[in-house]
Amino acid sequence: MQQVTAEEAKNQLSDLIQAAHNGDEVVIRDNGSAVKLVPVPEPERRPRFGSAKGIVLYMADDFDAPLEDFKEYM
Repeated sequence: MQQVTAEEAKNQLSDLIQAAHNGDEVVIRDNGSAVKLVPVPEPERRPRFGSAKGIVLYMADDFDAPLEDFKEYM
């Protein structure tokens, strides 16, 4: 765990950010209070509608026709 003052943090911010990304615990102290520097997780990417456009090259004409196995239920 690294503990630095606010003044030291200002001078070595990029190093402290890299340390936090590497899993090291970084604590910044200033006037009796302390904060912890932690990386923010990347948000999950959600699929966008239409993102597969052009990928499906063929679809049978009877794609949405009822299946033989389910005729008794209709």
